[in-house]
Amino acid sequence: MTKGLVVQFRRSRNNYTPRHFLIEIKECDNREKAAKFIGKDVEWKSPANKSIKGKIAAAHGNKGVVRAIFDTGLPGQSIGTSVEISGSANEDKPKKSEAKISGEIK
Repeated sequence: MTKGLVVQFRRSRNNYTPRHFLIEIKECDNREKAAKFIGKDVEWKSPANKSIKGKIAAAHGNKGVVRAIFDTGLPGQSIGTSVEISGSANEDKPKKSEAKISGEIK
């Protein structure tokens, strides 16, 4: 299990997306490392032990920040708090093209 930090809502100059959050992961310092976390589950726990779950959708920028989409929006007080990312970075899996060559895909 990996820890992350809720940095901010995903936003633009005039709009924000309430279910999308930017999460900074300690282990990630570039886009390639952040891309390994895509598809992992994220869970934020409130002080009252209520949990809101989400999933990492994409890398954001070049400094290792990822974008997570939650089932429901997080409250504003969640900014600056920690989240738990289930599982670690994806292990190196063979690509489909490599698997076809070796005959692993059925």
